[in-house]
Amino acid sequence: MTKHARKSRGPRPRMSARVPGLSYGDLDKHLGYLLRRAQLAGFEAFQRATEGEDITPPRYTALTIVGANPGLSQSALGAALGTARSGAMMLVNWLERRGLAERRNRADDRRSWGLYLTRRGEAKLRAYNRRVRANDAAFAARLTPGERSALRRLLGKLSD
Repeated sequence: MTKHARKSRGPRPRMSARVPGLSYGDLDKHLGYLLRRAQLAGFEAFQRATEGEDITPPRYTALTIVGANPGLSQSALGAALGTARSGAMMLVNWLERRGLAERRNRADDRRSWGLYLTRRGEAKLRAYNRRVRANDAAFAARLTPGERSALRRLLGKLSD
């Protein structure tokens, strides 16, 4: 077993589930706490959508951004992800090792590399998108269309 591999211990409990009978004090009054629980629920939905695949939310995000911005520099990817340059490099290395993306010399600056999806990367991204969108729709179905729109707008306001 590699140092990163985990031994299966059966199904994991839902990280976002509340423990019955446990008081959470005034945590539900804290926006940050509620956002974190919603994020965990979203990650759980993502894991269900991509079950059996070697993909995580950061990897999927990197794949999506590279696909939408052919020729993107690794530095720009890191900035878009809000990660250090070394973190972006690790993600790009992961994408490259799996044949999903490649580095190519940039036409405008031969000293730097541009990132491009491979055909395999484009196909995988399309497949991931179908699965993630379907699961995301099921995850968000608890909200009305108006509530989903308002939530996206409000979350954008908080994150910009």
